[in-house]
Amino acid sequence: MSFESGVKPHLSLSQILQMNLGFLGLQFSFGLQQANMTPIYSFLGAEPEKIPLLSLAGPLSGLLVQPIIGAMSDKTSGKWGRRTPYFVAGAVMCTIGLFFMPLSSSILMAVCMLWIMDIGNNTTMEPYRAYVADRLNPDQHQVGFLSQSAFTCLAQCLAFITPTALVLFGMNKDWVDENNIPYTARFAFWAGAALSLATVLYSIWRVPELPLTDSQKAWMKAQPKGLTHVFTDVFNAIIEMPVAMRKLAIMSLFQWYGMSIYWAYAVLSIARSVYDTSDAQSAAFRSAVLTNGEVAAFYNVIGFVAAFAMVPLARKMGAGIVHAVCLVLGGLSMLLIPQMQDKAALFLPAIGMGLAWGSIMGNPYIILAGSIPPERTGVYMGVFNMMIVIPMLINAATLPFLYKGVLGNDPRNVLMFGGVLLILAAISVLWVKEGWRKTTVAAAPAGVSH
Repeated sequence: MSFESGVKPHLSLSQILQMNLGFLGLQFSFGLQQANMTPIYSFLGAEPEKIPLLSLAGPLSGLLVQPIIGAMSDKTSGKWGRRTPYFVAGAVMCTIGLFFMPLSSSILMAVCMLWIMDIGNNTTMEPYRAYVADRLNPDQHQVGFLSQSAFTCLAQCLAFITPTALVLFGMNKDWVDENNIPYTARFAFWAGAALSLATVLYSIWRVPELPLTDSQKAWMKAQPKGLTHVFTDVFNAIIEMPVAMRKLAIMSLFQWYGMSIYWAYAVLSIARSVYDTSDAQSAAFRSAVLTNGEVAAFYNVIGFVAAFAMVPLARKMGAGIVHAVCLVLGGLSMLLIPQMQDKAALFLPAIGMGLAWGSIMGNPYIILAGSIPPERTGVYMGVFNMMIVIPMLINAATLPFLYKGVLGNDPRNVLMFGGVLLILAAISVLWVKEGWRKTTVAAAPAGVSH
Protein backbone atom coordinates (compact mmCIF):
# COMPACT_ATOMS: atom_id res chain seq x y z
CA MET A 1 0.00 0.00 0.00
CA SER A 2 1.48 3.36 -1.03
CA PHE A 3 1.32 6.84 0.43
CA GLU A 4 0.92 8.91 -2.72
CA SER A 5 -0.27 12.44 -2.23
CA GLY A 6 -0.48 13.50 -5.88
CA VAL A 7 0.22 17.00 -7.11
CA LYS A 8 -0.30 19.61 -4.39
CA PRO A 9 -1.61 23.14 -4.94
CA HIS A 10 1.15 25.54 -5.98
CA LEU A 11 1.52 28.16 -3.24
CA SER A 12 2.42 31.79 -3.78
CA LEU A 13 5.43 33.29 -2.02
CA SER A 14 3.03 35.11 0.31
CA GLN A 15 1.38 31.82 1.30
CA ILE A 16 4.74 30.13 1.87
CA LEU A 17 5.82 33.01 4.10
CA GLN A 18 2.56 32.85 6.06
CA MET A 19 2.80 29.10 6.57
CA ASN A 20 6.32 29.56 7.95
CA LEU A 21 5.51 32.53 10.20
CA GLY A 22 5.25 30.16 13.16
CA PHE A 23 9.00 29.72 12.83
CA LEU A 24 9.33 33.37 13.86
CA GLY A 25 7.87 32.64 17.30
CA LEU A 26 9.55 29.26 17.59
CA GLN A 27 12.99 30.59 16.76
CA PHE A 28 12.52 33.75 18.85
CA SER A 29 12.46 31.33 21.77
CA PHE A 30 15.66 29.63 20.63
CA GLY A 31 17.26 33.04 20.13
CA LEU A 32 16.40 34.02 23.69
CA GLN A 33 18.09 30.84 24.91
CA GLN A 34 21.23 31.49 22.87
CA ALA A 35 21.43 35.09 24.05
CA ASN A 36 20.49 34.66 27.70
CA MET A 37 21.07 31.19 29.15
CA THR A 38 24.82 31.59 29.67
CA PRO A 39 24.29 35.02 31.30
CA ILE A 40 21.36 33.79 33.43
CA TYR A 41 23.35 30.81 34.67
CA SER A 42 26.31 33.13 35.32
CA PHE A 43 24.11 35.63 37.20
CA LEU A 44 22.88 32.74 39.36
CA GLY A 45 26.45 31.67 40.15
CA ALA A 46 27.30 28.90 37.67
CA GLU A 47 30.95 28.19 36.79
CA PRO A 48 31.91 28.61 33.08
CA GLU A 49 32.99 25.00 32.58
CA LYS A 50 29.55 23.79 33.77
CA ILE A 51 27.55 25.78 31.19
CA PRO A 52 27.37 22.90 28.65
CA LEU A 53 26.07 20.49 31.30
CA LEU A 54 23.43 22.98 32.45
CA SER A 55 22.32 23.38 28.84
CA LEU A 56 21.57 19.68 28.29
CA ALA A 57 17.81 20.29 28.15
CA GLY A 58 17.95 21.26 24.48
CA PRO A 59 19.89 18.31 23.10
CA LEU A 60 18.35 15.70 25.40
CA SER A 61 14.78 16.78 24.77
CA GLY A 62 15.51 16.95 21.05
CA LEU A 63 17.00 13.47 21.12
CA LEU A 64 13.99 12.00 22.92
CA VAL A 65 11.09 14.12 21.73
CA GLN A 66 11.57 14.84 18.03
CA PRO A 67 11.90 11.29 16.67
CA ILE A 68 8.95 10.10 18.77
CA ILE A 69 6.76 13.07 17.86
CA GLY A 70 7.80 12.65 14.23
CA ALA A 71 6.79 9.01 14.13
CA MET A 72 3.50 9.80 15.90
CA SER A 73 2.63 12.69 13.59
CA ASP A 74 3.26 10.55 10.50
CA LYS A 75 0.36 8.33 11.62
CA THR A 76 -1.95 10.95 13.13
CA SER A 77 -5.27 11.68 11.48
CA GLY A 78 -8.30 13.58 12.73
CA LYS A 79 -10.27 16.76 12.32
CA TRP A 80 -7.38 18.88 13.64
CA GLY A 81 -4.93 17.55 11.03
CA ARG A 82 -1.81 15.44 10.97
CA ARG A 83 0.75 17.90 12.41
CA THR A 84 -1.39 20.70 13.90
CA PRO A 85 -2.08 19.13 17.35
CA TYR A 86 1.67 18.94 17.94
CA PHE A 87 2.22 22.55 16.81
CA VAL A 88 -0.28 23.86 19.34
CA ALA A 89 0.69 21.64 22.29
CA GLY A 90 4.36 22.50 21.86
CA ALA A 91 3.71 26.23 21.53
CA VAL A 92 1.68 26.27 24.78
CA MET A 93 4.47 24.48 26.69
CA CYS A 94 7.08 26.84 25.29
CA THR A 95 5.01 29.87 26.27
CA ILE A 96 4.83 28.67 29.88
CA GLY A 97 8.60 28.12 30.04
CA LEU A 98 9.35 31.51 28.50
CA PHE A 99 7.11 33.33 30.98
CA PHE A 100 8.72 31.84 34.08
CA MET A 101 12.37 31.61 32.95
CA PRO A 102 13.36 35.23 33.82
CA LEU A 103 11.77 34.78 37.24
CA SER A 104 14.25 32.00 38.11
CA SER A 105 15.55 32.26 41.67
CA SER A 106 18.06 29.41 41.41
CA ILE A 107 20.06 27.44 38.87
CA LEU A 108 17.69 24.49 39.44
CA MET A 109 14.64 26.58 38.57
CA ALA A 110 16.33 27.93 35.43
CA VAL A 111 17.22 24.38 34.35
CA CYS A 112 13.61 23.23 34.89
CA MET A 113 12.19 26.14 32.87
CA LEU A 114 14.69 25.41 30.11
CA TRP A 115 13.47 21.80 29.99
CA ILE A 116 9.85 22.95 29.66
CA MET A 117 10.79 25.40 26.90
CA ASP A 118 12.83 22.87 24.97
CA ILE A 119 10.33 20.03 25.21
CA GLY A 120 7.71 22.45 23.90
CA ASN A 121 9.96 23.73 21.12
CA ASN A 122 10.92 20.24 20.02
CA THR A 123 7.30 19.10 20.04
CA THR A 124 6.56 21.90 17.57
CA MET A 125 9.77 21.91 15.55
CA GLU A 126 9.82 18.50 13.90
CA PRO A 127 6.17 18.43 12.75
CA TYR A 128 6.65 21.97 11.46
CA ARG A 129 9.47 20.93 9.16
CA ALA A 130 7.49 17.88 8.03
CA TYR A 131 4.49 20.15 7.41
CA VAL A 132 6.50 22.08 4.80
CA ALA A 133 7.39 18.85 3.02
CA ASP A 134 3.74 17.72 3.25
CA ARG A 135 2.35 20.98 1.91
CA LEU A 136 4.76 21.84 -0.94
CA ASN A 137 5.63 20.17 -4.21
CA PRO A 138 9.32 19.28 -4.63
CA ASP A 139 9.99 22.26 -6.91
CA GLN A 140 9.04 24.61 -4.04
CA HIS A 141 11.14 22.95 -1.35
CA GLN A 142 14.05 25.38 -1.77
CA VAL A 143 11.91 28.43 -1.10
CA GLY A 144 9.97 26.59 1.63
CA PHE A 145 12.96 25.53 3.70
CA LEU A 146 15.05 28.60 3.04
CA SER A 147 12.14 30.84 4.06
CA GLN A 148 12.13 28.91 7.36
CA SER A 149 15.82 29.74 7.56
CA ALA A 150 15.04 33.40 6.88
CA PHE A 151 12.41 33.49 9.65
CA THR A 152 14.89 31.77 11.96
CA CYS A 153 17.41 34.53 11.37
CA LEU A 154 14.83 37.31 11.66
CA ALA A 155 13.43 35.88 14.89
CA GLN A 156 16.83 35.43 16.46
CA CYS A 157 17.82 38.93 15.37
CA LEU A 158 14.79 40.29 17.22
CA ALA A 159 15.49 38.10 20.25
CA PHE A 160 19.10 39.25 20.50
CA ILE A 161 18.39 42.93 19.90
CA THR A 162 15.35 43.29 22.19
CA PRO A 163 17.36 43.99 25.40
CA THR A 164 19.43 46.63 23.61
CA ALA A 165 16.26 48.18 22.17
CA LEU A 166 14.77 48.35 25.66
CA VAL A 167 17.90 50.18 26.87
CA LEU A 168 17.67 52.61 23.95
CA PHE A 169 14.06 53.30 24.92
CA GLY A 170 15.17 54.26 28.43
CA MET A 171 15.41 51.07 30.49
CA ASN A 172 18.51 50.93 32.72
CA LYS A 173 20.74 47.99 31.69
CA ASP A 174 21.85 47.69 35.33
CA TRP A 175 18.27 47.41 36.66
CA VAL A 176 18.30 43.87 38.04
CA ASP A 177 16.06 41.82 40.30
CA GLU A 178 17.02 40.19 43.58
CA ASN A 179 18.63 37.32 41.64
CA ASN A 180 20.79 39.70 39.55
CA ILE A 181 18.78 38.96 36.36
CA PRO A 182 18.27 42.18 34.35
CA TYR A 183 14.71 43.35 33.73
CA THR A 184 15.66 43.71 30.05
CA ALA A 185 15.85 39.90 29.94
CA ARG A 186 12.51 39.58 31.74
CA PHE A 187 10.63 41.70 29.22
CA ALA A 188 12.37 40.00 26.28
CA PHE A 189 11.25 36.57 27.52
CA TRP A 190 7.69 37.77 28.06
CA ALA A 191 7.59 39.15 24.51
CA GLY A 192 8.79 35.74 23.31
CA ALA A 193 6.03 34.00 25.27
CA ALA A 194 3.35 35.99 23.44
CA LEU A 195 5.04 35.63 20.05
CA SER A 196 5.58 31.88 20.34
CA LEU A 197 1.89 31.03 20.59
CA ALA A 198 0.47 33.80 18.40
CA THR A 199 2.60 33.11 15.30
CA VAL A 200 2.00 29.35 15.34
CA LEU A 201 -1.76 29.85 15.60
CA TYR A 202 -1.67 32.40 12.76
CA SER A 203 0.26 30.05 10.45
CA ILE A 204 -2.10 27.11 10.84
CA TRP A 205 -5.10 29.43 10.46
CA ARG A 206 -3.85 31.05 7.24
CA VAL A 207 -2.36 27.96 5.55
CA PRO A 208 -3.97 24.85 7.06
CA GLU A 209 -2.81 21.35 6.35
CA LEU A 210 -4.10 19.62 3.22
CA PRO A 211 -6.84 17.03 3.81
CA LEU A 212 -5.57 13.49 3.67
CA THR A 213 -6.31 11.58 0.48
CA ASP A 214 -8.08 8.23 0.53
CA SER A 215 -4.79 6.42 -0.12
CA GLN A 216 -3.10 8.29 2.74
CA LYS A 217 -5.94 7.43 5.13
CA ALA A 218 -5.80 3.79 4.05
CA TRP A 219 -2.03 3.72 4.57
CA MET A 220 -2.37 5.18 8.07
CA LYS A 221 -5.15 2.79 8.96
CA ALA A 222 -2.98 -0.14 7.93
CA GLN A 223 -0.07 0.94 10.13
CA PRO A 224 0.42 -0.70 13.53
CA LYS A 225 -0.54 1.48 16.49
CA GLY A 226 0.80 1.89 20.01
CA LEU A 227 3.90 3.32 21.67
CA THR A 228 5.92 0.14 21.05
CA HIS A 229 5.42 0.52 17.32
CA VAL A 230 6.45 4.18 17.53
CA PHE A 231 9.84 3.14 18.94
CA THR A 232 10.05 0.35 16.38
CA ASP A 233 9.37 2.86 13.60
CA VAL A 234 12.17 5.13 14.83
CA PHE A 235 14.57 2.18 15.09
CA ASN A 236 13.71 0.93 11.60
CA ALA A 237 14.11 4.42 10.17
CA ILE A 238 17.65 4.56 11.58
CA ILE A 239 18.51 1.13 10.15
CA GLU A 240 17.04 1.99 6.73
CA MET A 241 18.46 5.52 6.62
CA PRO A 242 19.22 6.80 3.07
CA VAL A 243 22.91 7.09 2.11
CA ALA A 244 22.80 10.89 1.81
CA MET A 245 21.43 11.13 5.34
CA ARG A 246 24.19 8.91 6.73
CA LYS A 247 26.78 11.17 5.15
CA LEU A 248 25.10 14.26 6.57
CA ALA A 249 25.60 12.79 10.04
CA ILE A 250 29.38 13.37 9.80
CA MET A 251 28.86 16.97 8.77
CA SER A 252 26.35 17.46 11.60
CA LEU A 253 28.83 16.18 14.18
CA PHE A 254 31.31 18.97 13.44
CA GLN A 255 28.71 21.61 12.59
CA TRP A 256 26.60 21.37 15.73
CA TYR A 257 29.48 20.82 18.15
CA GLY A 258 30.95 24.04 16.76
CA MET A 259 27.69 26.02 16.94
CA SER A 260 27.07 24.80 20.51
CA ILE A 261 30.44 26.25 21.42
CA TYR A 262 29.55 29.60 19.88
CA TRP A 263 26.25 29.94 21.73
CA ALA A 264 27.73 28.93 25.08
CA TYR A 265 30.97 30.92 24.98
CA ALA A 266 30.55 33.96 22.70
CA VAL A 267 29.48 36.19 25.61
CA LEU A 268 32.34 34.99 27.81
CA SER A 269 34.84 35.47 24.96
CA ILE A 270 33.63 39.00 24.20
CA ALA A 271 33.72 39.85 27.91
CA ARG A 272 37.40 38.89 27.98
CA SER A 273 38.58 40.31 24.65
CA VAL A 274 36.59 43.57 24.50
CA TYR A 275 35.69 44.37 28.13
CA ASP A 276 38.60 42.65 29.93
CA THR A 277 36.38 40.99 32.53
CA SER A 278 35.31 37.54 33.65
CA ASP A 279 33.20 38.81 36.58
CA ALA A 280 29.55 37.99 35.82
CA GLN A 281 28.34 40.43 38.48
CA SER A 282 30.07 43.45 36.93
CA ALA A 283 28.60 46.21 34.79
CA ALA A 284 31.25 45.41 32.17
CA PHE A 285 29.91 41.86 31.88
CA ARG A 286 26.37 43.16 31.38
CA SER A 287 27.77 45.38 28.62
CA ALA A 288 29.31 42.27 27.03
CA VAL A 289 25.90 40.57 27.11
CA LEU A 290 24.33 43.50 25.27
CA THR A 291 27.21 43.62 22.77
CA ASN A 292 26.84 39.92 22.05
CA GLY A 293 23.14 40.52 21.44
CA GLU A 294 23.87 43.33 19.01
CA VAL A 295 26.46 41.28 17.11
CA ALA A 296 24.16 38.27 17.00
CA ALA A 297 21.27 40.42 15.81
CA PHE A 298 23.49 41.71 13.00
CA TYR A 299 24.59 38.26 11.90
CA ASN A 300 20.99 37.10 11.91
CA VAL A 301 20.07 40.01 9.62
CA ILE A 302 22.83 38.80 7.31
CA GLY A 303 21.42 35.28 7.56
CA PHE A 304 17.90 36.54 6.82
CA VAL A 305 18.99 38.21 3.59
CA ALA A 306 21.35 35.39 2.66
CA ALA A 307 18.64 32.74 3.06
CA PHE A 308 16.63 34.28 0.22
CA ALA A 309 19.75 34.85 -1.89
CA MET A 310 20.63 31.17 -1.49
CA VAL A 311 17.42 29.98 -3.18
CA PRO A 312 18.68 30.54 -6.77
CA LEU A 313 22.22 29.55 -5.78
CA ALA A 314 21.02 26.23 -4.36
CA ARG A 315 19.09 25.56 -7.57
CA LYS A 316 22.02 26.46 -9.80
CA MET A 317 25.02 25.10 -7.89
CA GLY A 318 23.49 22.53 -5.54
CA ALA A 319 22.74 22.95 -1.85
CA GLY A 320 25.86 21.04 -0.78
CA ILE A 321 28.47 23.30 -2.35
CA VAL A 322 26.66 26.44 -1.17
CA HIS A 323 26.57 25.07 2.35
CA ALA A 324 30.28 24.15 2.32
CA VAL A 325 31.32 27.67 1.30
CA CYS A 326 29.14 29.22 4.01
CA LEU A 327 30.55 26.91 6.69
CA VAL A 328 34.12 27.86 5.80
CA LEU A 329 33.22 31.55 6.15
CA GLY A 330 31.59 30.83 9.50
CA GLY A 331 34.61 28.90 10.73
CA LEU A 332 37.02 31.68 9.78
CA SER A 333 34.76 34.16 11.57
CA MET A 334 34.85 32.15 14.79
CA LEU A 335 38.63 32.14 14.59
CA LEU A 336 38.62 35.94 14.23
CA ILE A 337 36.11 36.96 16.91
CA PRO A 338 38.44 36.35 19.91
CA GLN A 339 41.12 38.48 18.23
CA MET A 340 38.88 41.56 18.16
CA GLN A 341 39.47 43.99 21.01
CA ASP A 342 37.06 46.68 19.82
CA LYS A 343 33.28 46.37 19.77
CA ALA A 344 32.91 47.75 16.24
CA ALA A 345 35.41 45.22 14.86
CA LEU A 346 33.19 42.33 15.96
CA PHE A 347 30.69 43.12 13.22
CA LEU A 348 33.11 42.08 10.45
CA PRO A 349 33.33 38.38 11.42
CA ALA A 350 29.60 38.53 12.20
CA ILE A 351 29.03 38.62 8.42
CA GLY A 352 30.58 35.17 8.06
CA MET A 353 28.58 33.87 11.02
CA GLY A 354 25.40 35.14 9.40
CA LEU A 355 26.11 33.41 6.11
CA ALA A 356 26.89 30.16 7.93
CA TRP A 357 23.76 30.33 10.11
CA GLY A 358 21.49 31.18 7.19
CA SER A 359 22.80 28.14 5.36
CA ILE A 360 22.71 25.79 8.35
CA MET A 361 18.98 26.30 8.84
CA GLY A 362 18.10 25.68 5.18
CA ASN A 363 20.50 23.88 2.88
CA PRO A 364 20.91 20.58 4.80
CA TYR A 365 17.12 20.20 4.80
CA ILE A 366 17.00 20.68 1.03
CA ILE A 367 19.43 17.78 0.64
CA LEU A 368 17.50 15.72 3.19
CA ALA A 369 14.04 16.32 1.74
CA GLY A 370 15.16 14.98 -1.61
CA SER A 371 16.39 11.69 -0.16
CA ILE A 372 13.63 10.46 2.19
CA PRO A 373 10.31 8.71 1.41
CA PRO A 374 7.27 11.02 1.76
CA GLU A 375 5.28 8.66 4.00
CA ARG A 376 8.08 8.78 6.59
CA THR A 377 8.94 12.47 6.46
CA GLY A 378 8.04 13.04 10.11
CA VAL A 379 10.15 10.24 11.56
CA TYR A 380 13.13 11.04 9.33
CA MET A 381 13.02 14.70 10.27
CA GLY A 382 13.09 13.55 13.89
CA VAL A 383 16.00 11.20 13.23
CA PHE A 384 17.85 14.02 11.48
CA ASN A 385 17.36 16.11 14.60
CA MET A 386 19.19 13.37 16.50
CA MET A 387 22.18 14.26 14.32
CA ILE A 388 21.87 17.79 15.68
CA VAL A 389 21.46 16.97 19.35
CA ILE A 390 23.97 14.11 19.67
CA PRO A 391 26.88 16.48 18.86
CA MET A 392 25.49 18.83 21.50
CA LEU A 393 25.48 15.99 24.02
CA ILE A 394 29.05 15.11 23.06
CA ASN A 395 29.89 18.79 23.54
CA ALA A 396 28.38 18.75 27.04
CA ALA A 397 30.23 15.55 27.96
CA THR A 398 33.66 16.50 26.61
CA LEU A 399 34.06 20.27 26.77
CA PRO A 400 34.28 20.53 30.59
CA PHE A 401 37.39 18.35 30.40
CA LEU A 402 38.86 20.26 27.47
CA TYR A 403 38.10 23.68 28.97
CA LYS A 404 40.61 23.67 31.82
CA GLY A 405 43.20 21.52 30.09
CA VAL A 406 43.63 21.73 26.34
CA LEU A 407 41.83 25.08 25.98
CA GLY A 408 43.61 26.82 28.83
CA ASN A 409 40.54 27.83 30.88
CA ASP A 410 39.93 30.59 28.33
CA PRO A 411 36.61 31.04 26.42
CA ARG A 412 38.49 32.72 23.57
CA ASN A 413 40.35 29.48 22.89
CA VAL A 414 37.07 27.58 23.04
CA LEU A 415 35.59 29.82 20.35
CA MET A 416 38.58 29.27 18.06
CA PHE A 417 38.20 25.52 18.54
CA GLY A 418 34.62 25.90 17.34
CA GLY A 419 35.86 27.67 14.23
CA VAL A 420 38.09 24.72 13.34
CA LEU A 421 35.11 22.39 13.73
CA LEU A 422 32.98 24.43 11.29
CA ILE A 423 35.74 24.19 8.68
CA LEU A 424 35.84 20.41 9.20
CA ALA A 425 32.05 20.39 8.70
CA ALA A 426 32.54 22.19 5.37
CA ILE A 427 35.00 19.53 4.23
CA SER A 428 32.57 16.81 5.33
CA VAL A 429 29.59 18.17 3.41
CA LEU A 430 31.56 17.93 0.17
CA TRP A 431 31.47 14.16 0.69
CA VAL A 432 27.67 14.28 0.37
CA LYS A 433 27.67 14.10 -3.42
CA GLU A 434 23.87 14.09 -3.45
CA GLY A 435 24.04 17.68 -2.21
CA TRP A 436 26.01 18.75 -5.30
CA ARG A 437 23.18 17.98 -7.67
CA LYS A 438 21.54 21.09 -9.08
CA THR A 439 18.17 19.31 -9.10
CA THR A 440 18.45 17.65 -5.70
CA VAL A 441 14.93 18.58 -4.68
CA ALA A 442 13.19 19.16 -7.97
CA ALA A 443 13.96 15.65 -9.14
CA ALA A 444 12.97 13.98 -5.90
CA PRO A 445 9.67 12.18 -5.36
CA ALA A 446 9.61 13.26 -1.78
CA GLY A 447 8.12 15.79 0.16
CA VAL A 448 11.66 19.25 5.87
CA SER A 449 15.81 23.33 16.62
CA HIS A 450 20.27 24.69 21.24
